Amino acid sequence: MILDSLNNASKYFHLNSYFKQAFEFIQKKDLVNMKSGKYFLDGDNLYLSIAEIDGKEQGSSRIEAHKKYIDIQIVLCGQETMGWKPLELCTHEIDSYNSIKDITFFTDRPSTYFTVNPDEFTVFFPEDGHAPAIGNGPIKKVVVKVLA
Repeated sequence: MILDSLNNASKYFHLNSYFKQAFEFIQKKDLVNMKSGKYFLDGDNLYLSIAEIDGKEQGSSRIEAHKKYIDIQIVLCGQETMGWKPLELCTHEIDSYNSIKDITFFTDRPSTYFTVNPDEFTVFFPEDGHAPAIGNGPIKKVVVKVLA
């Protein structure tokens, strides 16, 4: 897992062949004013979803994990708290892995929580269980899906 400022994004380009393209798109576009929806940058290899959500209470956000994609998550408006736990320690699956949606949910509780502000980003790799969307009030965010 990574938590950092968008100003430092270039430090992570070497981690995945799609990271440079993803972060350059993020930094060039006015994402705050883009409509909610899915935007494809390189077919199923690299795409993003912009969403406007209402923050949830800490106890109602479930840990999720992905096998096929890396998540780059950026808060555009509002403030979002996220939970994290190593996937290897997540043992209580709600349902088995959904390969179409590339997601598994767990009832485990995160081992740590952190707050993400606008102009910051997180990267969740397949080995990272994460519980997003914790907060008070509306949150606008972008989730970039990068083929692992």
